[in-house]
Amino acid sequence: MGKEINAGILGMGSFVGDRIIANAEFEKVLDTTDEWIKTRTGIEERRFASEEINTSHMAYAAAKEAIENSGVAPEEIDLILVATVTPDMPFPSVSAMIQDQLGAKNAAAMDISAACAGFIYGLVTAQQFIKTEAYKHILVVGVEKLSKVTDMSDRNTAVLFGDGAGAAVLGPVSEGRGILSFELGADGSGAMHIHQKEFIHMNGREVFKFAVRQMGESSLRVLDKAGLTKEDVDFLVPHQANIRIMEASRERLELPIEKMSVTVNKYGNTSSSSIPIALVEELKAGKIKDDNLVVLVGFGAGLVWGAVAIRWGR
Repeated sequence: MGKEINAGILGMGSFVGDRIIANAEFEKVLDTTDEWIKTRTGIEERRFASEEINTSHMAYAAAKEAIENSGVAPEEIDLILVATVTPDMPFPSVSAMIQDQLGAKNAAAMDISAACAGFIYGLVTAQQFIKTEAYKHILVVGVEKLSKVTDMSDRNTAVLFGDGAGAAVLGPVSEGRGILSFELGADGSGAMHIHQKEFIHMNGREVFKFAVRQMGESSLRVLDKAGLTKEDVDFLVPHQANIRIMEASRERLELPIEKMSVTVNKYGNTSSSSIPIALVEELKAGKIKDDNLVVLVGFGAGLVWGAVAIRWGR
C-alpha cells in the first residue's frame, strides 16, 4: 500500500424534479395549511418528478453534470456509488443502469442503502478507495424519487418529501484539502421509527428527538477528529429534512444563519440527494470557496447518521 492520498470533490452536479408543488396544493386535499407546513418544517414547495422520469434518469442527469464539471473523462471513473432507497427496480442497481449511458465503461458499480445519510456514506466509502490508491476517480450520487413511496393522504408525511439527485466526482486533491474526518453510525433499535413497506411511515416525534441530538453531536465529533473547533467552520450543509432540526445543528456549532445552507424551503426533504443538491446551490452562489472548512451532516432511516469535515478545493 502506498502513502495515503487526500480525497476530495473535483466536480458536482444536480437535478430536481420538473413539477413544482406548492403547499397550497396540499391545502386542497389534506387537513393542513401553508402556514402550518412552513412553521413546522420550513418547506414552502417541493419538486416531484413526472411519471416518465425515474430515479435512474435523475441520477444520470446529475452525474453527467458532475463529470463535466470535474474535468475527469467518463472512462477514467473507476467506481460508481449510487445512494438511494427508491431505485427504479430492486435490480439491476441504479449505478449499473447509468454506467453505460455515462460512458464510464471501466467503472465498477454498486448502490448504497443508507436513506438520508446515503450521500455521506457514499463519500466516505469513496474516500477509503482513493486514499489507499485502489481507485483514483469515483462518482458518488444521491438520488431519490420519494413521490412514488409517499402516501399523499397521510398529512404527517405527504408534505415533507421531494424528488431529486445530486452527484460528486471524487479524486486526489492537494495536501490539506479534501475529506479531513468522518463519522458514520447506526442505531437499529430505532429502525421502525422511519420505514417503508408500501409507503413511508414515520414516528415524527422520535425522529425529531434523535435528529436534533445526533446532528449536533456528529458535527462536533468530526471537528474534534480533524483537530479543529467550531470556530474553524466556514459553512454547514445539513440534511434538508426540517428547518427546526437544521437550526438545532447550527446552534450547536454557534454559526450565524448565513453560514448554513437552506434549500428545504424550495425542495423539501429529498433524502440522500438533499446534501449534494444544497452543496451545488451554495457553490453556484459563491458561498463555498476554496480552503473553506465545510461540515456535511445527515441522518435517516435505520436509524443511521453520518458527518464529514471537508477542506474545500482541489
